[in-house]
Parts: sequence; structure tokens; C-alpha cells
Amino acid sequence: MRRVALVTLVVDDYDEAIRFYTGALGFRLAEDAPRLDGSRWVVVEPDGDAGGTGILLARAKGEEQRARVGDQTGGRVGFFLHTEDFARDHARMTAAGVTFLEEPRQEPYGTVAVFRDLYGNRWDLLQPVA
Repeated sequence: MRRVALVTLVVDDYDEAIRFYTGALGFRLAEDAPRLDGSRWVVVEPDGDAGGTGILLARAKGEEQRARVGDQTGGRVGFFLHTEDFARDHARMTAAGVTFLEEPRQEPYGTVAVFRDLYGNRWDLLQPVA
């Protein structure tokens, strides 16, 4: 079996990113371990998705990486958060201060709305058609 285990998201600050992903998005903190170089190995996962694809929150090092924080995909939606209950998660995320860039809409593939994370990266909240 092969699967994508982690994707890296470059962030400004570990703790700020952990608060957003665990608080506003409802992810769980899967790992937070110090590394010898002073950085940390920080992994968050959608709650209930243990063993799925996690996000490695990597603090930017140097100007080149800092320039990409919040725009890792050139303004495109780069991340897709699937849910089995769009209305519940949309309401919870909105109440937690998540910025949605559009009203929820129905597409042939499901109910979807684009939101930004705390750095500006674009995500789809998506409830796929069953």
C-alpha cells in the first residue's frame, strides 16, 4: 500500500499555526517534537482521520520561504478539507473566525465553499456527493 502521509505547509509561527488548525479548523495535534536545529516537527490532522494525510507545519527559514507563507499555490485552492456534514463544519468554522471567500454552493461533485487559512492559503471545505 502507498499513500501520501504528509504535505508541508510553510508557516510563520508554530504555536500560532497550531492554535488555528486545532481551534478554528478542528484538527488534532498529532506530533510536536523539538529537533536538534531548534525547529520543531509539528503535524496536525483532521480530527477523526488518524492515519490519513497529515500536514507538517514547517516554520519558514530565510526570505525565500517567508515569501511563500500564505501563497504556496499561487492563489489557487491548494488544500481540500472533506466533511460528511458541511453545514455543521461551515457553521463551526465561521463562528471560530474562519474567513470564507464565498457563500456555499452546490456543484455536481458536492457542496463546497472556499476559505482562507490564517496565512491566506486557499482551501475548499467540501462535502462530496455520496
